[in-house]
Amino acid sequence: MLPSRIWYPALVAAGLQLTAAMQLIIADPVSIKNAARTVAYGMMTYYTGNASTSQVGLLPPPYYWWEAGAMWGALVDYWYYTNDSTYNNVTTQALLSQVGPKNDYMVPAQQFDEGNDDQSFWGFAVMSALERNYPAPPSTSPQWLPLVEALWNTQVPRWDMTTCAGGLKWQIFSSNAGYNYKNSIANGGFFQLAARLARYTGNQTYVDWAEKIWDWTARVGLIDNKYNVYDGTDDTINCTAVDHDQETYNVGIFLYGAAVLYNYTNGSTIWESRTTGLLNAAAYFFSPFPNATHIMYETICEKDSSCNNDAQSFKAYLARWMWATTQVAPYTRGAIMALLRPSAQGAAASCSGGKYDVTCGSRWYTNAFDNVYGVGEQLAALEVIQGLLINDTAPPLTGPNVDIAAAASVSSVPVPSTSPAGTIPAKKGQGSRSMGGIALGRIVCIGIAFVAIFS
Repeated sequence: MLPSRIWYPALVAAGLQLTAAMQLIIADPVSIKNAARTVAYGMMTYYTGNASTSQVGLLPPPYYWWEAGAMWGALVDYWYYTNDSTYNNVTTQALLSQVGPKNDYMVPAQQFDEGNDDQSFWGFAVMSALERNYPAPPSTSPQWLPLVEALWNTQVPRWDMTTCAGGLKWQIFSSNAGYNYKNSIANGGFFQLAARLARYTGNQTYVDWAEKIWDWTARVGLIDNKYNVYDGTDDTINCTAVDHDQETYNVGIFLYGAAVLYNYTNGSTIWESRTTGLLNAAAYFFSPFPNATHIMYETICEKDSSCNNDAQSFKAYLARWMWATTQVAPYTRGAIMALLRPSAQGAAASCSGGKYDVTCGSRWYTNAFDNVYGVGEQLAALEVIQGLLINDTAPPLTGPNVDIAAAASVSSVPVPSTSPAGTIPAKKGQGSRSMGGIALGRIVCIGIAFVAIFS
């Protein structure tokens, strides 16, 4: 897809600098907002829904339905962090376009594409709209809280007791590849939404379910005693073996859910321990080399350029949920800032491709554009950069009948220990975009070449 040439006058009108690579001063809110605006604008060049009524809310191939939901969630965050409403109308339109006939984000047209995790990513966007006081839909449209409650309620009867003594399958429909896989991202989505709904509504049922999901996930070994979060397990063998691949978003999804429950339970020691443990486990995804300290990377695929389109966006969600964790578990703030500030600097440095040197790359630890680009790369850079504004924003809202007491004072946790190996190799010739698969990548990837923004 060749981004529209209307970019040039639009960006000039917005006051963006086109003659130099993106500048980010992490102590300057104006600089952060300018960088976030540039990255968000670049991300939206991939969206074609404004040109086709049949594609409202969706991204074009090779991007799947779930990633569109993730993108709209990032734009809810963008409004929340920057107070820039540029994308509010299109975001609201998109979130309402995919609610499905029962207002639960079960979309018949997406049957071959929609798993439990996919559905949850739309739920995260709607839940964030609710918690962040994002503008409500028109009164004639379904509202944010009923939408996310209906979505979550569709997952409850999918809790599968026929194998593994519970757990949510990756896929909803038996005809879809991966139906016999019970994985962390599906169960983590169910868990995190339960935690957030508990905090927002005060309904104990959500807490009970969150505890049940956590206990099952730990019992089958998807979360180990050091809080590493693994990919998934096969229910055809009754979940007796675990795929030990680790991805950024799996630890992130449980981290934020645990932190929300820490907040909701007024600093319970069990949820404090779990939050701290997951934060320490997240250190696995930082410091790929000694000269790239505290920079996030996707360990399973980034160094060998095998990340597929799904995986290119995974860092977005770890960054999103780590930033959000600082609000509901403030004792984590110092440690998380120490990890995400260098990551944001690296991400901004990677946004130096294309004709105007603002297209974002994949490997933040290179401090340069690596010629790997797309929606996921923009999305990841956006979330880690805009989160730098977290200290200037209000914590997530609760419903009118819920009063969250301040959590008991807890000493700040130290920065988690990271274990870099080797040094960043000398920059070589830029290769072609990788379409390699990983465990949670979709079974079939449709290849399409994108032209870098402003190329």
